[in-house]
Amino acid sequence: MNERNLSDADQIRAARTAQTAAIAQGDFEAIPTFWTEDITVRRALGQAVNGVEQALAALKPNDDTPLVYQREAVSVEVSAHWPLAFEEGRWSGHPGNAKAAPVIGGRYAAQWVKQGGRWLIRSEVFVALTRSGTEN
Repeated sequence: MNERNLSDADQIRAARTAQTAAIAQGDFEAIPTFWTEDITVRRALGQAVNGVEQALAALKPNDDTPLVYQREAVSVEVSAHWPLAFEEGRWSGHPGNAKAAPVIGGRYAAQWVKQGGRWLIRSEVFVALTRSGTEN
């Protein structure tokens, strides 16, 4: 189905699914195409991240935390008055790849804004609620 035929909420869900797939594939060129340039993120344990460069760096695996983050929308509400939408969902961090069992997870909220006919993420807040494994 053509994205133009989808409702706004379904366009947002499709964009979230596509970005999540890009994260799982390590496609660091596609990931930021779903964000506004001034994206702000509050990471799961509270660290503030500002702008595309920092947000992208937070998703890139490193030696200390080689986690692949996945997001799943639970609800999307689109404003009838402004080009804004609110998304709630679940997130999880998987060691090494998206198919591995998650070792951390929680809930997230996102503000979407429609710019140039596309829905983009302007802000996200992630909250860590669960953890598995034996590390301290």
